[in-house]
Amino acid sequence: MNDHEDTNIPGTVGEALQYCSESLAASDVFFGHGTDNAWDEAVQLVLSVADLPLDSDDGVLPHPLSAAAYKQLQGLLSARIEQHTPLPYLLGKAWFAGLEFRCDARAIIPRSPIAELILNEFRPWYSGPEPARILDLCCGGGCIGLAAAYYFPHARVDLIDIDPAALELARENAIALGLSERVNILASDLFSALDGVEYDLILSNPPYVDAEDMAALPAEFRHEPELALGSGADGLDLTRRILRDAHRYLAPEGLLVVEVGNSWPALEQAYPRVPFTWLEFEHGGDGVFALNGRELQEYRTSLL
Repeated sequence: MNDHEDTNIPGTVGEALQYCSESLAASDVFFGHGTDNAWDEAVQLVLSVADLPLDSDDGVLPHPLSAAAYKQLQGLLSARIEQHTPLPYLLGKAWFAGLEFRCDARAIIPRSPIAELILNEFRPWYSGPEPARILDLCCGGGCIGLAAAYYFPHARVDLIDIDPAALELARENAIALGLSERVNILASDLFSALDGVEYDLILSNPPYVDAEDMAALPAEFRHEPELALGSGADGLDLTRRILRDAHRYLAPEGLLVVEVGNSWPALEQAYPRVPFTWLEFEHGGDGVFALNGRELQEYRTSLL
């Protein structure tokens, strides 16, 4: 008997893609963890189950889907739709800046637009020498700092977080990417564990969701650590502390890059005298600002 004698069961990658995308589109799932539509999520799901590269072309559409792969697909699709589990947690992996990262509920899912800045070497906003020291503040599973280490092969990179579970995931990713020799992963409440270190780049995707948005988050976000999402009434509790202290750790020609997402209007209101540079992204994303070392020094009193 043919594994796919039931004509309702997709027998090829192409049929599985159509089946998954239609099922996702007809559901009430929220797309916001690496994809923004049903088709792209179906592509990730089906190609991962079929053990095919994510950049496969249409030539894989006739590729047969085994009964075992279909069973796995059904289980993952059911968890995605019924439990609203984000797809990267179901697959155990996520992609960021062209790199594959281990991904589970110990840390938020990689999705920051800072990836685009890393791939563009922070041009034109960073004008200092080739970065020798880079800090990833609130590193979570390590995607920003490890991507920076990968694409700046001569830099030493420190990854800092307060959550020991997230740091363990970051260590696993550092080993998987072969970067353990050049990265230092340590527990710290923001800058508290650092002493006398000066960085060329300080990168941070801290918790920045305000109380109102936290209360209204789609179910998918409830699978992520709350500690990594919420940051007080206006979403700026952590960002305020970063702005207050960053001048002590950033070189004069260095660059501070912080993502604050939807909390950017609150930030501008809180610091009306500070000339935040709001970065634009070719591939989507907003709410990311930059300040250079000289600006941090010049506006120190306004950032207290």
